[in-house]
Amino acid sequence: MLRKNISTLIRSAAALPAILCVALFTSPASAHEYQLNDLYIDHPWARALPPNAPAGAAYLRLKNRGGKQEILISAHSPIAEKVEVHENSHVDGLMKMRRVDQVRLAPGVSVEFQPGGYHFMLFGLKQPLVAGERFPLTLDFKNAGSITVDVTIDENAPSASEHVAQEPMQHQHH
Repeated sequence: MLRKNISTLIRSAAALPAILCVALFTSPASAHEYQLNDLYIDHPWARALPPNAPAGAAYLRLKNRGGKQEILISAHSPIAEKVEVHENSHVDGLMKMRRVDQVRLAPGVSVEFQPGGYHFMLFGLKQPLVAGERFPLTLDFKNAGSITVDVTIDENAPSASEHVAQEPMQHQHH
């Protein structure tokens, strides 16, 4: 009996590297990096919201690893009536949110879309943002074209207060 258990244990240990390799290369982290020409998109995420929330936000990191400027000109998703790029800024001691028409990415520059900074506002949500689920977000660039990324909805996403000081915020639309 002992010999049979040892033999099973040895076979299991021999298979462990293959199992770990498959797990490593199919993990959500590897599926959270995207490339479009010289643009790298990393870790698209959104915060889970109550089912009746009319709007949400999505975040990610963009990096231009090329030698020419690129411009993010729009975004869209089938889960929202419209998607706008917004930026938070400090004006007269207040945090204000405003829509921006484009985001310029100079060569070698990274832009972090995060709470308290640039973000994608999802207006007219057609479905709730439920933790553990994903949704597509298409980013349109002036020169590189378009790419669709999967945004992971996270229950334990960092709060805006972890990124910026708690200040009053005004939301402005153009």
